[in-house]
Amino acid sequence: MAEKPKRPLSAYMLWLNSAREQIKKENPGIKVTEIAKKGGELWRGMKDKSEWEYKAAKMKDEYNKQMQDFERNGGSKDAGTKKKKGRD
Repeated sequence: MAEKPKRPLSAYMLWLNSAREQIKKENPGIKVTEIAKKGGELWRGMKDKSEWEYKAAKMKDEYNKQMQDFERNGGSKDAGTKKKKGRD
């Protein structure tokens, strides 16, 4: 049986992956947590996110098709998810 498809990235994560190096270049010595914070600020300030939203929507459509195939071939929606153990 094939592995369960991975969930697609959000528009923000697609953008952040492409902008990460530029953020590092403009802010030498920046920490990973600060990159995410700075990225969030820049993302919220963006006027036109349509390019990234379009890419994310295409990836989500493809993911949905892959999930349908996965489930049709005997895969479960819960396949690959870990159950949390309760404390005793």
